[in-house]
Amino acid sequence: MPGVYRDGEHERDSESSPTFTLDVDGELFAVQVVDSPDTNYSDTGYTWLNGPNEDYGFGIGGPSTPTLDDHRERIREFLAGVDPATGYLQED
Repeated sequence: MPGVYRDGEHERDSESSPTFTLDVDGELFAVQVVDSPDTNYSDTGYTWLNGPNEDYGFGIGGPSTPTLDDHRERIREFLAGVDPATGYLQED
């Protein structure tokens, strides 16, 4: 896994998808963005690295090339929905 970035630096993995680790309010997430330039769309996977459940996280699609602020907002929204007792998203 690449180093933790707080300033938006990216590394490229073997498949040429930008990947990085992002610290959001003390929570670490591995972020991988797969862009589809022909459709101006991207799929982004977020894995919660220091969360209570191994390999837990979420994915989201949206406009191509999300900004660091986009990533932070998505992660904060995810964390706001997590049940502190289980470490998983709360049931509706």
